[in-house]
Amino acid sequence: MTPIRFFNQKRLVFFLACLATIGILFVSEVSYWQSVGSLKDLALTTSIRVNIQNLRRSHVDAEAAQRGYLLSGRKEYLKPYDLALKEIDESFKALDSHYLEKPTAKALLDQLHTRSETKLSELATTIRLHDEGRNQAAMAILLTDIGREQMVAIRALSTELLQNEIENISKNLDEILQTLLISRLGVAVLAAAGLLAFLMYLRQTSALVLQQIEVQRRVQVESDRLEVEVRQRTAQLTDLTRYLQNAREDERNRLARNLHDDLGALLTSAKLDAARIKSRLVAAAPEALELLAHLVGTLNTSIALGRRIIEDLRPSALNNLGLVSTLEILAREFTGQSGIQVHCTLEPVYLEPNAALMVYRLVQESFTNIIKYANAKQVWVTVAMVNGRVTASVRDDGVGFDTSLQRNSAYGLMGMRFRVEAEGGVLTMVSAPGEGTLIQAELPPGASPQPSHPADL
Repeated sequence: MTPIRFFNQKRLVFFLACLATIGILFVSEVSYWQSVGSLKDLALTTSIRVNIQNLRRSHVDAEAAQRGYLLSGRKEYLKPYDLALKEIDESFKALDSHYLEKPTAKALLDQLHTRSETKLSELATTIRLHDEGRNQAAMAILLTDIGREQMVAIRALSTELLQNEIENISKNLDEILQTLLISRLGVAVLAAAGLLAFLMYLRQTSALVLQQIEVQRRVQVESDRLEVEVRQRTAQLTDLTRYLQNAREDERNRLARNLHDDLGALLTSAKLDAARIKSRLVAAAPEALELLAHLVGTLNTSIALGRRIIEDLRPSALNNLGLVSTLEILAREFTGQSGIQVHCTLEPVYLEPNAALMVYRLVQESFTNIIKYANAKQVWVTVAMVNGRVTASVRDDGVGFDTSLQRNSAYGLMGMRFRVEAEGGVLTMVSAPGEGTLIQAELPPGASPQPSHPADL
């Protein structure tokens, strides 16, 4: 082969390569822009189909909400009704804009407008009659076939519009398929080079995949270990909470006994001494009787204060009268101190002594939170056996709060939760701004019913 011929062939190959490259680029660009145009039309058609389907669904939702409101009289059924009206209006706006220059579809849409206005007018009329107290007239309209006929017409017209859009989708798909068929030539040329690059990519990624699998295995092992550790720490925290609560109650009992035995004896002795002194001062120093009377009053106040402190430390009524009577006494004292009315629904239940004391503390802490934060007018306290579980709840009609927000003053509620969980129960708290607060504990029953005079805790 002479150098001139080789040079000419080389120029030909280069020219053909350039021509093929230009052809591939041309086909690729043409196919791209044709596909983009078809996809835009397809997306628009899909959007219109969604609006038609939303229009049909919104009419069904409006009718369902209207019937729910007529049957129940509950205002919350009007919310989905109003929402459906808004969606109907939005769907019609989109459809009017789309079919503005399409006479055939525009005629169908005008009929759909008419049917929709008739149906919505019927719905609005029945709701208005119900609000005016004319329920029989509303039900008479509801039982006629007017609404059903309009809904059948709405479904038929919307189905016809959907069929029109389906035909448009089919047309757009055909255009896309035709464009893709043309672009196959360019893709075939690039496939060989792509296949080689893909083989090289597989070699590089195979090692990466193995490395990722190993990393995932290690992460899973570490995750399993952390999960086991979390369960262990949770169990330890629960045991620690139970121990601390028992220790605190034991310390309260000890302090209460000491106050009752020591302080009570001292105050009683001082009162007796004051009585003996009074009998001697009647004739000897009558001017001191007023001071002595003040001293006796102070001693009586101190004795009453000591009793209240002892009751706060250890509720003796829980030992002597049982949980139900103790909660009734606590509710009466709360009403006397705060002026908030308390409604009690208390049933004898099966509870262990520590669990009964925990329920008492739960109600006591709830009362404290109600006074501090709730601004409530009424409180409901319930203790009952539900589905084999003891349920104790405190509900108020106060200001409530958003449970999803982290509160700096939530340690009391956190303490309640840990105390309930320490006794094998579950604490549930339900609240919302302006809707009050419900605190409910579910506990496993004890081995025997809570007696009228249980053993000393």
